[in-house]
Formats: sequence, C-alpha cells, structure tokens
Amino acid sequence: MEMDCLEALMSRRSIRRYKDDPVGDADLLTILEAARFAPSAGNLQPCSFVVVKDPATRAQIREAAFNQELLATAPLVIVVCVDPERSSYYGERGMTYYCLLDGANATQNILLAAHALGYGSCWMGGFNEAGVKAAIKLPDKMRVVSLIPLGIADESPAGPPRRELKEIVYWEQWQG
Repeated sequence: MEMDCLEALMSRRSIRRYKDDPVGDADLLTILEAARFAPSAGNLQPCSFVVVKDPATRAQIREAAFNQELLATAPLVIVVCVDPERSSYYGERGMTYYCLLDGANATQNILLAAHALGYGSCWMGGFNEAGVKAAIKLPDKMRVVSLIPLGIADESPAGPPRRELKEIVYWEQWQG
C-alpha cells in the first residue's frame, strides 16, 4: 500500500499500540532507505540507524525510556543516531544543533514511509540517552536522537487539534 505524499503528511498519527505481526523485511529496508534519503546540513549525512528486534534489548531500551508501554508491544524499535563529528564542518553549531536536526529529518522520513506502507510508528524523545546507548552498545561519540517503535497499528487514534494557519503564519514580518 502506498499513498500520496500530502495524504501521508496529513493522516499520519502517533501509534502506541501494536499487533504481534512482524514488519516485513522488504518494507523495513524501504523505510530505512527513506531515512537514508533525508536531507542533512551540507549533505554530511551524520545519521545511523540501529534496528532492534531482540526482546531483551528492547526491554533495556524500554527501561531507559521510562518504561513506556508502547516499547513493549512494537515488534521492533529503530534507534536514530547521529555522529556529531560528521557535522563538524559547521563548527560547534554543526556538532550540537545541525546534526540533531538531521536526525529529526531522518526520523520524520521513517514515520512517513512507515505510514505510507501501512505501518504505525511513534516518535519518542523521552528517554535516558545513556541507558539507550548502553543497551545498543553505541559509542560514546554518538548521540541518540529518537526511538521509533514500529509495527502494525492496533489502534486508530483521531487526529489532534491543530492551530489555524492564521494563528501561526505571518507575512513579511513577525506580527505576534
């Protein structure tokens, strides 16, 4: 199943309950390819992805993520990581900010590709980074940007309320 880009953007929801069904290997590779094609500052591509299916490792990640239940039910978790040194071309700002934006871009691509292929996912930012790094044996120099549980959705949540464009868009200069 594939969908139009705008439809995917506007219909994607954060999924917190998953069925036991596995994610297909071909679909998983397609989702990771979408992540690989995310834009990055200067095309420096600081992102890496750790796909975790092992229940014991997922349990360690869950513990580091304040025991959030969705990590217990998803058949896999993608850990989006960045290497700040790859963004050092832009100095301190590249290493402390741009690389995190690049990881966010990859995260969004994963969420949208998963949704377009009929999977549910959720962007998780609430975690103890040291605990996640220990669980996946991530080198000290790397940063964890997000955790993405992924699987077949076992819920269909309604969309959250959104602010009107007239509340958030200004023309030519700030008017707030």
